[in-house]
Amino acid sequence: MTPSIAAFYRCAFAVPPLLLLTVLERRRGGGGGGGDARTVGLAWLAGAFLAADLVLWHHAIGLVGAGLGTVLANVQVVLVPIVAWLVLSERPAWRVVAAVPIVLGGVVLISGVVGEDAYGTDPVLGVVLGLLTAVAYAGFLLALRAASTGSQRVAWTMLHVTISCAVGVLPAGWLLGELDFRVSAEALAWLVALALSAQVLGWLLIASALPRAPAALSSVLLTMQPVAAVLLAIVLVDESPSAVQLAGVAIVVAGIVLVTGRRRVPPLT
Repeated sequence: MTPSIAAFYRCAFAVPPLLLLTVLERRRGGGGGGGDARTVGLAWLAGAFLAADLVLWHHAIGLVGAGLGTVLANVQVVLVPIVAWLVLSERPAWRVVAAVPIVLGGVVLISGVVGEDAYGTDPVLGVVLGLLTAVAYAGFLLALRAASTGSQRVAWTMLHVTISCAVGVLPAGWLLGELDFRVSAEALAWLVALALSAQVLGWLLIASALPRAPAALSSVLLTMQPVAAVLLAIVLVDESPSAVQLAGVAIVVAGIVLVTGRRRVPPLT
């Protein structure tokens, strides 16, 4: 299964449950449809960034390995505060500034780059694609946050984001020669599980949380992803992380505690 097809099915399978949630959202007074053009445009922009993110990241992993590929994608931790400062006038708090190098250092250790060969088959191209993944990821988070701000239509917003992502993946897959939709039944089952867990539940939670916190803080909190990946790998697939990787987990958690400690997050108004 090609990276483009995996990204497409992940989004396509998420559309029906998101559509159902949008209808329920509307019936409960959330205004599940008929949003303004600005919000729709931002949601489709976020979906375009997500499509680029998924395709680039999957290719980076194949070229440079899952460890370094994950590290490069999480460079968004540095990019989001900078862009938020320049575009949204959100000056990062000192806790965020101090936590960025700590978190990045922890992510590097978690990746297995230190002490292990994780460079893959084509490290130069893999690094380039990984850095582009980080740029796309940063753009996605900021566009999604802007689309979700002030709106109670979370499912409706994510429906537009997901459709945009599925549509955006197709031209990329065509250009890369990856549009082979033939997938085994087992692979389809895993893709359905991924769509329901990550694309629907995961991003609905993130879309709800993003407007409630500064962009820089949200970005750093999302670095829990590599931490969770290490812990779930221990429990689900019996992996044995090295002492260096476990030290990286502790460092990332320390950075997140530094950012969130004694900080009041204003409620959504």
